[in-house]
Amino acid sequence: MAIFNLDYNALWESICNWSRKAGRAATRPVLLMWYVMRSKDTPRKDKWAIFASLAYLILPIDIIDAKRLPIIGWLDEVTSLAVLVQKMSKHITPEMEKQADDQLDKWFAAGTEYAEYEMIEG
Repeated sequence: MAIFNLDYNALWESICNWSRKAGRAATRPVLLMWYVMRSKDTPRKDKWAIFASLAYLILPIDIIDAKRLPIIGWLDEVTSLAVLVQKMSKHITPEMEKQADDQLDKWFAAGTEYAEYEMIEG
């Protein structure tokens, strides 16, 4: 049986690029899943599930094309992430939440621009 290793560096680079387009609110659950996936306490099968879901979300491959069907095209990705976060929430620790918030503060410091379609509550 072949053993595959997860390419964390490539995925992290893709997350960094994707987050600039997605905005702070959309990026937070992705970062939480990133930290769950990187935890030594997360079972390997859960790491694979997170890796696959994050790759599907941020890489330019779609089952339903968002350009042809704008609302429906994003629905599969949002649903995938929502289900993932729900299933993996048992692994989220307060430390992971702080790491995610600290990273978001670095990427989206006060005065920086938000993603074009991000909804900001005032």
